[in-house]
Amino acid sequence: MSETQYFDEMWGHDETLRQPYRQFHDWLHRENPADLRAKQREAEELFRLTGITFNVYGRTEAEERLIPFDIIPRIISAPEWTKLSRGIEQRVRAINAFLHDIYHRQEIIRAGRIPKEMISRNEAFLPHMIGVEPPGGIYTHIVGIDLVRTGPGDFYVLEDNARTPSGVSYMLENRETMLQMFPELFSQNRVQPVQNYPTDLCRSLAACAPPAAGSQPVVAVLTPGIYNSAYFEHAFLADQMGVELVEGHDLRVVDGRVAMRTTQGYQPVDVLYRRVDDDFLDPMNFNPDSQLGVPGIMDVYRAGGITIANAPGTGIADDKAIYSYMPEIVEFYTGERPLLENVPTWRCSDPDDLAHVLENLGDLVVKEVHGSGGYGMLIGPTATKAEIAGFRKKLKARPGNYIAQPTLSLSTVPIFSRQGLAPRHVDLRPFVLVSPEGIRVTPGGLTRVALKKGSLVVNSSQGGGTKDTWVLGD
Repeated sequence: MSETQYFDEMWGHDETLRQPYRQFHDWLHRENPADLRAKQREAEELFRLTGITFNVYGRTEAEERLIPFDIIPRIISAPEWTKLSRGIEQRVRAINAFLHDIYHRQEIIRAGRIPKEMISRNEAFLPHMIGVEPPGGIYTHIVGIDLVRTGPGDFYVLEDNARTPSGVSYMLENRETMLQMFPELFSQNRVQPVQNYPTDLCRSLAACAPPAAGSQPVVAVLTPGIYNSAYFEHAFLADQMGVELVEGHDLRVVDGRVAMRTTQGYQPVDVLYRRVDDDFLDPMNFNPDSQLGVPGIMDVYRAGGITIANAPGTGIADDKAIYSYMPEIVEFYTGERPLLENVPTWRCSDPDDLAHVLENLGDLVVKEVHGSGGYGMLIGPTATKAEIAGFRKKLKARPGNYIAQPTLSLSTVPIFSRQGLAPRHVDLRPFVLVSPEGIRVTPGGLTRVALKKGSLVVNSSQGGGTKDTWVLGD
């Protein structure tokens, strides 16, 4: 499929400038290309000075990389955003209800809407959470919903990120960089702000504090440490919220509360925004070799003495096999049809689906059910015969480990290349905050862009970059 057959968010299908981009395009047309190239270099230098990097696993060369940033924004109109945010809110409500149900009465299994083994045999299902009531009834305090677009009004959910969604620091730094370089554009285009996200995050987390907390709940961010790929984000968010960044060795259980070490002794923590995976959270309850977690924290959690965000066991909600049931999940818990569609998905654990996938490998995208970051996947149309043959063996050996989807015609947004504007494929990760006070979808999100011509892989670990995402006011 050639680039011209994709829907371009600036130019549509027929090279007619779309309404959301008109004011920006008029400004762009008046600008000197040499000045814009200088601005692009300035943006890269700002990112370098700020230290916005990420780690690439599985490489022996320099692991830390600068995430590429493109100065042409992705622009979403107010009506488009209204449609998206309603669908996102509906989906997040359903995910929270689903998590409460599978760790309590399991009504969805009793109703025959999801096979029991999809839960009981799922690696992400956490028996320790059965019967546990998280403070405020919230499981997913921070959610990232990955969306793709194929046409003017055609948006699909690609995956749900309900464990520890990352990337919000890039959203904030992208906006800060654009504000610094092109301040006049934001008032001219009535761009909705995203800069209050850290304040909203802190307020949302505090609203989820357990009953033991006082009127000023203590919030902290738990990081695995400096070698984690998202450490920049952990430190950035702690700093922006004005809370402590802690590692496992900074915390201990004191008098039935989780407390952090301070210069005045140990101080109780009410809400822990953890960026440590379930398995490493508590060596007394999970992996006994973990040096990253806090011994006994799960016992305090089960007793209602601390809020852990996101709740342990939420990973089952972003498992890619469970994703294929999301239309049924949304309908079961909300009584409504999903406002945002799933991408059609074949479960390779099903013999008929597996046969279809094996027969059409060259046309499909195949993903590991627990995979992330663009690793462990096959993009059939761009794969070699050897890669397809290798994946065929993997599928036959462990079919339940994979799902498959059609290769979508992802929309494009122009990037500022050396030759001028050039279309590149994008996705979008809006960020959602959930508390007993309600659901808040930040107006924007992280737009990831595949910088290689024709590539559909937008992950930074696979050579992708980012853009500022503008949601226009009414």
